[in-house]
Amino acid sequence: MNHLFIINPAAGSRDRTDDYRRSIEEACRPKGLSYRIEVSRAPGECARIAREAAQTGEEYRIYACGGDGTLNEVVSGAVGFPNVSVTHYAGGSGNDFVKLFSETEPFRDIQRLLDCQETEFDLIRCNDDISLNICSVGLDARIGTDVASYKRLPLLQGFRAYAVSTLVNVIRGISEHYVVEIGGETIDGEQTLICACNGRFYGGGFNPVPDADPTDGILDVLLVTKVSRLKVAQVVGKYKAGKYARYPELIRHFRTDHLTIRCDKPTPVNLDGELRVAETVDIRVAKEKLRFFYPKGLTFRVREPAAMG
Repeated sequence: MNHLFIINPAAGSRDRTDDYRRSIEEACRPKGLSYRIEVSRAPGECARIAREAAQTGEEYRIYACGGDGTLNEVVSGAVGFPNVSVTHYAGGSGNDFVKLFSETEPFRDIQRLLDCQETEFDLIRCNDDISLNICSVGLDARIGTDVASYKRLPLLQGFRAYAVSTLVNVIRGISEHYVVEIGGETIDGEQTLICACNGRFYGGGFNPVPDADPTDGILDVLLVTKVSRLKVAQVVGKYKAGKYARYPELIRHFRTDHLTIRCDKPTPVNLDGELRVAETVDIRVAKEKLRFFYPKGLTFRVREPAAMG
Protein backbone atom coordinates (compact mmCIF):
# COMPACT_ATOMS: atom_id res chain seq x y z
CA MET A 1 0.00 0.00 0.00
CA ASN A 2 1.30 3.45 -0.97
CA HIS A 3 0.32 6.52 1.04
CA LEU A 4 0.29 9.85 -0.80
CA PHE A 5 -0.21 13.10 1.11
CA ILE A 6 -1.13 16.08 -1.09
CA ILE A 7 -0.81 19.38 0.78
CA ASN A 8 -2.49 22.58 -0.36
CA PRO A 9 -0.67 25.50 1.30
CA ALA A 10 -3.43 27.91 0.22
CA ALA A 11 -6.10 26.12 2.26
CA GLY A 12 -7.43 27.63 5.46
CA SER A 13 -6.32 30.83 7.15
CA ARG A 14 -2.58 30.08 6.96
CA ASP A 15 0.00 27.83 5.31
CA ARG A 16 0.12 24.61 7.37
CA THR A 17 2.64 22.75 5.18
CA ASP A 18 5.28 22.45 7.92
CA ASP A 19 2.71 21.24 10.45
CA TYR A 20 1.41 18.63 8.03
CA ARG A 21 4.89 17.45 7.06
CA ARG A 22 6.00 17.06 10.67
CA SER A 23 2.88 15.12 11.70
CA ILE A 24 3.02 12.85 8.65
CA GLU A 25 6.67 11.97 9.11
CA GLU A 26 6.28 11.35 12.85
CA ALA A 27 3.38 8.99 12.17
CA CYS A 28 4.60 7.14 9.08
CA ARG A 29 8.31 6.62 9.68
CA PRO A 30 8.02 4.46 12.82
CA LYS A 31 5.47 2.26 11.05
CA GLY A 32 7.76 1.74 8.05
CA LEU A 33 5.04 2.86 5.64
CA SER A 34 5.63 3.58 1.98
CA TYR A 35 4.66 7.23 1.79
CA ARG A 36 5.46 10.49 0.07
CA ILE A 37 4.44 14.10 0.48
CA GLU A 38 3.60 16.44 -2.40
CA VAL A 39 2.84 20.15 -2.10
CA SER A 40 0.52 21.87 -4.57
CA ARG A 41 1.95 25.03 -6.13
CA ALA A 42 -0.98 26.16 -8.28
CA PRO A 43 -4.72 25.54 -8.85
CA GLY A 44 -5.24 22.12 -10.43
CA GLU A 45 -1.99 20.70 -9.04
CA CYS A 46 -3.73 18.51 -6.45
CA ALA A 47 -5.80 16.85 -9.17
CA ARG A 48 -2.75 16.32 -11.40
CA ILE A 49 -0.69 14.76 -8.60
CA ALA A 50 -3.55 12.43 -7.61
CA ARG A 51 -4.18 11.41 -11.23
CA GLU A 52 -0.54 10.64 -11.93
CA ALA A 53 -0.36 8.40 -8.87
CA ALA A 54 -3.58 6.63 -9.84
CA GLN A 55 -2.37 6.03 -13.38
CA THR A 56 0.49 3.86 -12.10
CA GLY A 57 -2.05 1.15 -11.33
CA GLU A 58 -0.57 0.68 -7.86
CA GLU A 59 -2.77 0.66 -4.77
CA TYR A 60 -2.85 4.13 -3.22
CA ARG A 61 -4.42 5.81 -0.26
CA ILE A 62 -4.45 9.53 -1.00
CA TYR A 63 -4.83 12.10 1.76
CA ALA A 64 -6.21 15.53 0.76
CA CYS A 65 -4.41 17.85 3.20
CA GLY A 66 -6.38 21.10 3.28
CA GLY A 67 -10.00 22.21 3.00
CA ASP A 68 -13.02 21.13 1.01
CA GLY A 69 -11.63 22.64 -2.19
CA THR A 70 -8.49 20.53 -1.75
CA LEU A 71 -10.60 17.42 -1.23
CA ASN A 72 -12.59 18.26 -4.36
CA GLU A 73 -9.40 18.57 -6.43
CA VAL A 74 -7.96 15.31 -5.17
CA VAL A 75 -11.23 13.49 -5.81
CA SER A 76 -11.33 14.93 -9.34
CA GLY A 77 -7.90 13.47 -10.00
CA ALA A 78 -8.66 10.08 -8.47
CA VAL A 79 -12.10 9.50 -9.95
CA GLY A 80 -12.38 6.48 -12.20
CA PHE A 81 -9.41 4.63 -10.72
CA PRO A 82 -10.47 1.62 -8.62
CA ASN A 83 -6.93 1.23 -7.25
CA VAL A 84 -7.23 4.51 -5.31
CA SER A 85 -9.05 5.50 -2.14
CA VAL A 86 -9.22 9.06 -0.79
CA THR A 87 -9.67 10.77 2.55
CA HIS A 88 -9.63 14.27 4.01
CA TYR A 89 -6.76 15.19 6.32
CA ALA A 90 -8.65 18.29 7.38
CA GLY A 91 -6.98 21.67 7.68
CA GLY A 92 -9.28 24.13 5.94
CA SER A 93 -11.64 26.71 7.38
CA GLY A 94 -14.82 24.68 6.82
CA ASN A 95 -14.01 20.97 6.38
CA ASP A 96 -17.68 20.51 5.66
CA PHE A 97 -17.96 17.20 3.84
CA VAL A 98 -16.69 15.10 6.77
CA LYS A 99 -19.34 16.59 9.07
CA LEU A 100 -21.65 13.79 7.96
CA PHE A 101 -19.58 11.45 10.15
CA SER A 102 -20.18 10.97 13.87
CA GLU A 103 -17.01 12.96 14.68
CA THR A 104 -14.84 15.36 12.69
CA GLU A 105 -11.78 15.83 14.91
CA PRO A 106 -10.34 12.41 13.97
CA PHE A 107 -9.94 13.75 10.42
CA ARG A 108 -7.32 16.11 11.87
CA ASP A 109 -5.46 13.21 13.52
CA ILE A 110 -3.07 11.35 11.22
CA GLN A 111 -2.79 8.42 13.62
CA ARG A 112 -6.57 7.92 13.43
CA LEU A 113 -6.56 8.22 9.63
CA LEU A 114 -3.90 5.55 9.30
CA ASP A 115 -6.13 3.14 11.25
CA CYS A 116 -9.04 3.26 8.84
CA GLN A 117 -12.06 1.63 7.29
CA GLU A 118 -13.61 2.32 3.91
CA THR A 119 -16.94 3.09 2.27
CA GLU A 120 -18.12 4.05 -1.22
CA PHE A 121 -19.68 7.42 -2.03
CA ASP A 122 -21.62 8.83 -4.96
CA LEU A 123 -20.24 11.76 -6.91
CA ILE A 124 -21.83 14.69 -8.76
CA ARG A 125 -20.98 15.17 -12.43
CA CYS A 126 -21.42 18.86 -13.33
CA ASN A 127 -20.72 19.37 -17.04
CA ASP A 128 -17.12 18.13 -17.33
CA ASP A 129 -16.29 18.47 -13.62
CA ILE A 130 -16.68 16.30 -10.54
CA SER A 131 -17.99 17.34 -7.13
CA LEU A 132 -18.19 15.23 -4.00
CA ASN A 133 -20.29 17.47 -1.77
CA ILE A 134 -22.36 20.37 -3.15
CA CYS A 135 -23.04 21.95 -6.55
CA SER A 136 -24.94 25.24 -6.66
CA VAL A 137 -25.95 28.06 -9.00
CA GLY A 138 -27.24 31.55 -8.24
CA LEU A 139 -26.85 33.67 -5.13
CA ASP A 140 -25.53 30.64 -3.29
CA ALA A 141 -22.76 30.08 -5.85
CA ARG A 142 -21.71 33.73 -5.77
CA ILE A 143 -21.58 33.62 -1.99
CA GLY A 144 -19.70 30.33 -1.85
CA THR A 145 -17.05 31.19 -4.39
CA ASP A 146 -16.45 34.66 -2.90
CA VAL A 147 -15.75 33.23 0.57
CA ALA A 148 -12.06 32.78 -0.30
CA SER A 149 -11.77 36.56 -0.61
CA TYR A 150 -12.72 36.97 3.03
CA LYS A 151 -11.54 33.88 4.92
CA ARG A 152 -7.93 35.05 5.26
CA LEU A 153 -8.98 38.30 6.91
CA PRO A 154 -8.66 38.49 10.72
CA LEU A 155 -11.67 37.04 12.57
CA LEU A 156 -13.37 35.96 9.32
CA GLN A 157 -12.75 32.22 9.28
CA GLY A 158 -15.43 29.59 8.77
CA PHE A 159 -19.02 30.78 8.99
CA ARG A 160 -18.07 34.43 9.54
CA ALA A 161 -16.45 34.59 6.10
CA TYR A 162 -19.59 33.02 4.63
CA ALA A 163 -21.80 35.52 6.46
CA VAL A 164 -19.86 38.51 5.11
CA SER A 165 -19.94 37.08 1.58
CA THR A 166 -23.70 36.60 1.98
CA LEU A 167 -24.24 40.21 2.99
CA VAL A 168 -22.16 41.58 0.10
CA ASN A 169 -23.87 39.40 -2.51
CA VAL A 170 -27.38 40.08 -1.21
CA ILE A 171 -26.68 43.78 -1.69
CA ARG A 172 -25.54 43.10 -5.26
CA GLY A 173 -28.82 41.37 -6.17
CA ILE A 174 -30.96 38.43 -5.14
CA SER A 175 -32.28 36.51 -8.15
CA GLU A 176 -31.70 35.73 -11.82
CA HIS A 177 -33.70 34.11 -14.60
CA TYR A 178 -33.12 30.38 -15.17
CA VAL A 179 -34.86 27.57 -17.00
CA VAL A 180 -34.60 24.46 -14.83
CA GLU A 181 -35.48 20.98 -16.11
CA ILE A 182 -35.95 18.64 -13.15
CA GLY A 183 -38.19 15.74 -12.18
CA GLY A 184 -40.11 15.89 -15.48
CA GLU A 185 -40.86 19.61 -15.01
CA THR A 186 -39.59 22.70 -16.79
CA ILE A 187 -39.46 25.64 -14.39
CA ASP A 188 -38.97 28.95 -16.21
CA GLY A 189 -38.59 31.97 -13.95
CA GLU A 190 -36.61 33.96 -11.44
CA GLN A 191 -34.73 31.88 -8.89
CA THR A 192 -32.62 32.97 -5.95
CA LEU A 193 -30.52 29.81 -5.89
CA ILE A 194 -30.40 26.17 -6.92
CA CYS A 195 -28.44 23.78 -4.73
CA ALA A 196 -27.77 20.10 -5.52
CA CYS A 197 -26.61 18.19 -2.43
CA ASN A 198 -24.71 14.93 -2.30
CA GLY A 199 -23.30 15.74 1.15
CA ARG A 200 -24.97 17.70 3.92
CA PHE A 201 -22.83 20.62 5.05
CA TYR A 202 -21.10 23.51 3.32
CA GLY A 203 -20.23 27.17 3.73
CA GLY A 204 -18.77 26.71 7.21
CA GLY A 205 -21.97 25.32 8.74
CA PHE A 206 -24.89 25.51 6.31
CA ASN A 207 -26.88 22.26 6.43
CA PRO A 208 -29.67 22.78 3.89
CA VAL A 209 -30.72 19.12 3.48
CA PRO A 210 -30.02 17.22 6.73
CA ASP A 211 -31.21 13.95 5.18
CA ALA A 212 -28.98 14.02 2.08
CA ASP A 213 -27.21 10.67 1.71
CA PRO A 214 -24.10 10.32 -0.52
CA THR A 215 -24.67 6.57 -0.87
CA ASP A 216 -28.27 6.48 -2.16
CA GLY A 217 -27.69 7.32 -5.85
CA ILE A 218 -29.87 10.43 -5.57
CA LEU A 219 -29.24 14.17 -5.31
CA ASP A 220 -31.30 16.32 -2.95
CA VAL A 221 -32.00 19.56 -4.82
CA LEU A 222 -33.42 22.79 -3.39
CA LEU A 223 -34.88 25.50 -5.64
CA VAL A 224 -35.33 28.82 -3.88
CA THR A 225 -37.59 31.14 -5.84
CA LYS A 226 -37.20 34.91 -6.06
CA VAL A 227 -37.43 36.59 -2.67
CA SER A 228 -37.02 40.15 -1.47
CA ARG A 229 -33.95 41.31 0.42
CA LEU A 230 -36.09 41.50 3.53
CA LYS A 231 -37.40 37.97 3.02
CA VAL A 232 -34.02 36.42 2.25
CA ALA A 233 -32.75 37.65 5.61
CA GLN A 234 -35.65 35.83 7.24
CA VAL A 235 -35.36 32.65 5.20
CA VAL A 236 -31.58 32.18 5.23
CA GLY A 237 -31.50 31.04 8.86
CA LYS A 238 -34.09 28.34 8.22
CA TYR A 239 -32.32 27.32 5.00
CA LYS A 240 -29.01 27.08 6.88
CA ALA A 241 -30.59 24.82 9.49
CA GLY A 242 -32.26 22.52 6.96
CA LYS A 243 -35.78 23.71 7.74
CA TYR A 244 -36.73 24.29 4.10
CA ALA A 245 -40.06 22.51 4.65
CA ARG A 246 -41.31 25.55 6.59
CA TYR A 247 -41.33 27.59 3.36
CA PRO A 248 -42.97 25.37 0.70
CA GLU A 249 -44.09 28.48 -1.22
CA LEU A 250 -40.45 29.64 -1.52
CA ILE A 251 -38.31 26.49 -1.42
CA ARG A 252 -39.01 23.33 -3.42
CA HIS A 253 -37.25 20.07 -2.62
CA PHE A 254 -36.57 17.51 -5.36
CA ARG A 255 -34.88 14.12 -5.17
CA THR A 256 -33.45 13.26 -8.57
CA ASP A 257 -30.43 11.88 -10.37
CA HIS A 258 -30.36 14.64 -13.02
CA LEU A 259 -31.23 18.29 -13.63
CA THR A 260 -30.30 20.92 -16.20
CA ILE A 261 -30.09 24.67 -15.61
CA ARG A 262 -30.11 27.07 -18.57
CA CYS A 263 -28.87 30.58 -17.83
CA ASP A 264 -29.25 33.81 -19.80
CA LYS A 265 -25.52 34.54 -19.54
CA PRO A 266 -22.33 32.90 -18.26
CA THR A 267 -23.09 32.23 -14.60
CA PRO A 268 -20.97 31.22 -11.57
CA VAL A 269 -21.23 27.59 -10.55
CA ASN A 270 -19.97 26.51 -7.13
CA LEU A 271 -18.37 23.06 -6.91
CA ASP A 272 -17.34 22.50 -3.29
CA GLY A 273 -16.08 26.08 -3.12
CA GLU A 274 -14.40 25.96 -6.54
CA LEU A 275 -15.65 28.40 -9.19
CA ARG A 276 -16.79 27.42 -12.69
CA VAL A 277 -18.70 29.55 -15.19
CA ALA A 278 -21.30 28.18 -17.62
CA GLU A 279 -24.51 29.09 -19.48
CA THR A 280 -25.84 25.51 -19.42
CA VAL A 281 -25.27 23.53 -16.25
CA ASP A 282 -25.90 19.79 -16.50
CA ILE A 283 -25.88 18.16 -13.05
CA ARG A 284 -26.24 14.42 -12.53
CA VAL A 285 -25.16 11.57 -10.32
CA ALA A 286 -21.88 10.42 -11.81
CA LYS A 287 -21.43 6.89 -13.10
CA GLU A 288 -18.19 6.69 -11.13
CA LYS A 289 -18.06 6.00 -7.39
CA LEU A 290 -15.45 7.13 -4.87
CA ARG A 291 -13.64 4.85 -2.45
CA PHE A 292 -13.41 6.94 0.73
CA PHE A 293 -11.55 5.85 3.85
CA TYR A 294 -12.05 7.28 7.32
CA PRO A 295 -10.90 6.70 10.92
CA LYS A 296 -11.95 3.34 12.25
CA GLY A 297 -14.78 3.48 14.75
CA LEU A 298 -16.58 6.46 13.26
CA THR A 299 -20.12 5.98 12.05
CA PHE A 300 -21.77 7.41 8.99
CA ARG A 301 -24.96 9.27 9.79
CA VAL A 302 -27.84 7.57 8.03
CA ARG A 303 -30.70 9.47 6.45
CA GLU A 304 -32.62 11.57 8.95
CA PRO A 305 -36.12 13.06 8.60
CA ALA A 306 -36.22 16.62 7.25
CA ALA A 307 -36.43 19.18 10.05
CA MET A 308 -39.82 20.87 10.41
CA GLY A 309 -39.39 23.06 13.50
